[in-house]
Amino acid sequence: MAKGRLRRRLAAIDQNLTSRPDADLVDVLSIPEPFVSPARRIAMRVIYALSALFAAVLIVYLDRHGYRDIESTPDASDPLSFLDCLYYATVSLSTTGYGDITPVTDSARLINVLVITPLRVAFLIVLIGTTVETLTTQSRQALKIQRWRNKVRNHTVVIGYGTKGRTAVAAMIGDEVAPADIVVVDENPTALERAKSAGLVTVRGSATDSDVLRLASAQHAKSIIVATNRDDTAVLVTLTARELAPKAKIIAAVREAENQHLLQQSGADSTVVTSETAGRLLGIAVQTPSVVEMMEDLLTPDAGFAIAEREVTPKEVAGSPRHLSDIVLGVVRGGKLLRVDDPQVDALEPGDRLLHIRSADAER
Repeated sequence: MAKGRLRRRLAAIDQNLTSRPDADLVDVLSIPEPFVSPARRIAMRVIYALSALFAAVLIVYLDRHGYRDIESTPDASDPLSFLDCLYYATVSLSTTGYGDITPVTDSARLINVLVITPLRVAFLIVLIGTTVETLTTQSRQALKIQRWRNKVRNHTVVIGYGTKGRTAVAAMIGDEVAPADIVVVDENPTALERAKSAGLVTVRGSATDSDVLRLASAQHAKSIIVATNRDDTAVLVTLTARELAPKAKIIAAVREAENQHLLQQSGADSTVVTSETAGRLLGIAVQTPSVVEMMEDLLTPDAGFAIAEREVTPKEVAGSPRHLSDIVLGVVRGGKLLRVDDPQVDALEPGDRLLHIRSADAER
């Protein structure tokens, strides 16, 4: 009955975001873009303008026999010179036109091409370029959203980009997970800006809304990390995520140990009690601070030692994990973690995975 009421509540707050056009999702879903300096943008616009100009000059020059200069004698049959073609293309593309006042000498036309036209192009860039870019930004972002939603699969959704969420993302990137495979869901604009600057895809909204999770393609995600600031929110988010993505691996953080069973009942595969974990480390640091230092080193994947997981090689099958060159801590068999001293893993089997200590510096 409680789950039924919760589903009805979620349906009531559903905003049908996934049914909206992609152009309407620009303010909700953000795809990171590489930074391009303003100077480079202006330089590219100048190059485009010059390319168009010389293309027009080439066209006029190839058909120069069809043009006549009004300053020429009526019976003159000489074709236009290259300078004439350049002048005609310049005044045409710049919308200046030609009429009662026109340069008639070569020096005047050369000045018009070399001085007046660059100034005119710069004016058009400043006046029109910014406006055009503003109008096309939304369309370009909408197209990127459409492409992203069609191809994103087996990614990781991180719900909450506070201290826990940022640390989790940093650990994944340290383990060589591509930032493009991580999607952040949060309501805090400041947190979302931080995620964007890290090159992550972001979705603005509450993860308790199933439609927001659908925008993050949680139904196609490989794993979902719940790193919210409140335990009750974490439980509701976990329940919503599990209903939407029954096959995804859900890892949730909880502040109080008494709420851990609620997360497990809601569908979390793994839970981390942040307050107790921090308390244990504080207590250990009183007597053996070096142990805490080593544990911190193991939890930092990009330097020193790190805990990693790998498949058993064919040569290692039937052997003991305690006799390997790697320092093995445990064996994952059938989705269950067994300690290295467990009698069940005296002989490794095909499909086993080893939880071992690796040297990040040596690999680098």
